[in-house]
Amino acid sequence: MIENTGNPAVGVGIVGLSARSGWAPHAHLPALTRLTGYALRALAASTPESARAAGEKYGIDRAHASAAELAADPAVDLVVVSVRVPRHREVILAALAAGKHVLSEWPLGNGVVEAEELAAAAARAGVRTFTGLQARSAPAVRHLRDLVADGYVGEVLSTSLVASGRRWGPTFEPGGAYLLDKDNGGTMLTIPFGHTVDALALVLGEFTEVSATTAIRRPVVREEGSGRAVPMTAPDQVAVSGRLASGAVASVHFRGGLSRGTDFHWEINGTDGDLVVTGDHGHLQQARLTVRGARGTDADLAELPVPERYFDVPELDDLRAEPAYNVGIQYARIEHDLREGTAAVPDFAHAARRQRLLDAVERAAATGTRVTL
Repeated sequence: MIENTGNPAVGVGIVGLSARSGWAPHAHLPALTRLTGYALRALAASTPESARAAGEKYGIDRAHASAAELAADPAVDLVVVSVRVPRHREVILAALAAGKHVLSEWPLGNGVVEAEELAAAAARAGVRTFTGLQARSAPAVRHLRDLVADGYVGEVLSTSLVASGRRWGPTFEPGGAYLLDKDNGGTMLTIPFGHTVDALALVLGEFTEVSATTAIRRPVVREEGSGRAVPMTAPDQVAVSGRLASGAVASVHFRGGLSRGTDFHWEINGTDGDLVVTGDHGHLQQARLTVRGARGTDADLAELPVPERYFDVPELDDLRAEPAYNVGIQYARIEHDLREGTAAVPDFAHAARRQRLLDAVERAAATGTRVTL
């Protein structure tokens, strides 16, 4: 636990903060620089030269040549892992060996075996760990969770969700080819599906069994601008059906690319009412969401605006329309967890459990059988 003595700020070191582009400067940096409980003290990038360039750009003096060097820095309390999935293991193990708290972006590991290894290593290290499943921090998702818990729909009978995985369509952004290779661990199944199904579980409970169909419908896709052809080995169609712990039936279908019809549509049907969530794309952790509902004698759905109490970190108000907002909410909860010993943000054990669900989906699709969790 970090106590409010001396310098109260949580010292952060980011592995993967680049001067050029990436998720860290796009989301982590805007969030951290607005939250007074944090001090961004160090960074490490892919090379010492990249680290120096990033340090100069962002005004960070402690630009380290490696993740291990950053983890050993006494000014760093929390190591943030913002690198591609194949590098998560080495960076996380270095941070754990240094006895530092760790926030890793999702997915935790490159496959379930690696995730379980990292969760076990974290338990042995005795430090606090956090996983970047920030969709559950979104105000609309928390609002939806409370509507269901308060009985808005009565007993949940079923839920159905259809969404678009925009980065797995006919074209990909320059630098995004690694997402197309299933061996890299950053696929449509692990990233947007994983974030979304975690939010679904927060709202409705965990899956107890799954059946699945996956397919690669676009085996070759092209880079935007250059037109370069690249093979896609990660499924661009993921259809999962199953049962939740409550007995409710669930159906989730992710489709690569964007749709002219529906890019995100989530229905929750119950004995007394219905809830519908729509969004501008299927990456729920980043999407702009609208919640509508009807119950009792209501004939039509009506918008259920997210109450202001869910926007509970005023320092982030200017980011409400940005992908960094949910990341910032998560950081605010991490700080509270570190100060007060609470457990609001998912840890590595939770991440390993979520990756076991994804592994069950893959096994169900490969064997054509129902897999029990």
